[in-house]
Amino acid sequence: MLVGVPKEIKAEEYRVACVPSGVRALIAAGHQVRVEAGAGLGAGIGDEQYAQAGAELTDAAGAWGAEMVIKVKEPLPGEFAYFRPGLLLFTYLHLAAQSELTHRLLADRVDAVAYETIQLADRSLPLLTPMSEVAGRMAVQAGAHYLERPQGGRGVLLGGVPGVRQAQVTILGAGVVGGAALKMAVGLGARVTVLNRSLKRLSYLDDLYGGRITTLMSLPETIAAAVAHSDLVIGAVLVPGARAPRLVSEEMVASMDPGSVIVDVSIDQGGCVETMRPTTHADPVFTLHGVVHYGVANMPGAVSRTSTFALTNETLAYVLKLASQGLAAAAADPALALGVNTARGAVTHPGVAQALELALEPLAQVLRPRPARSPKSRPGK
Repeated sequence: MLVGVPKEIKAEEYRVACVPSGVRALIAAGHQVRVEAGAGLGAGIGDEQYAQAGAELTDAAGAWGAEMVIKVKEPLPGEFAYFRPGLLLFTYLHLAAQSELTHRLLADRVDAVAYETIQLADRSLPLLTPMSEVAGRMAVQAGAHYLERPQGGRGVLLGGVPGVRQAQVTILGAGVVGGAALKMAVGLGARVTVLNRSLKRLSYLDDLYGGRITTLMSLPETIAAAVAHSDLVIGAVLVPGARAPRLVSEEMVASMDPGSVIVDVSIDQGGCVETMRPTTHADPVFTLHGVVHYGVANMPGAVSRTSTFALTNETLAYVLKLASQGLAAAAADPALALGVNTARGAVTHPGVAQALELALEPLAQVLRPRPARSPKSRPGK
């Protein structure tokens, strides 16, 4: 198969979907690879490294002209013109929060496989995990930065100093993002409260941190009380493939002290804070009700080299499988099947269908061979 790697065009996105070692692996498996010139520069990977690995350097049209296109972020409207029937697209999609993109994928009959909805039998999300680890750590860094007075914050140091109380950090969600944020916040000496719907997960974290954190069941009342007394709130909620639930209302935001900070990592899936909207690395924050809001939708793109290698370590096995078998690979791999969001003009992931109120067609039904239509008999025959 011919595999294309275009350059990312999202604002301040410096990652790339394939590294030179991945190119070598694809070529060793009998495939061809086109890489758009300059695609890896933001991650410190020069064109000559791709050429030495055996890739053909090309322009955007050449990369998008491949049978399968692998990316990092969802296609933007400027890339929709490259869509066509039968194109196999493999990238982060977050379609539950991307109505326009979803409808274009359906209209152009693009087979779209999302990194973030590939799910193993143990319910883990292998291609989301590395970026969630990065984003969780960055959320605390960003929150600490914007709590500084020159950045519009309260002027609070997360860990405090002897004789002065530490900052209060509240983390909504205790999955991979929440766990990574928790590790960073505790490491910096903050007082941390974690809210989650799983008592088993909360018990595990309480044991792990030896009572150094507060764990609460995620209920509207407990969320409201925790948010009101927080210096930093981190939204780390995820429902695979679906829109993030709105857990923090505008009223809750207004109850926070002026200069407090909210970092909503779930903004890719629509956000869990009612007042949050997507921002960019170039313009990362806005203030509402006196609270600093950080909603950058591609946080790991800022640490592009770390993120690129962490991501491609996980994606390559699936890239090789799709390149060898096409969409049929999903028929034999339940985890990969959950990654297919649209196929042959149909929505195949229940979370996307529910979020956008679209008809759902099971992947097995979409991939089922259509019986050949017999020719109509002609008169007199």
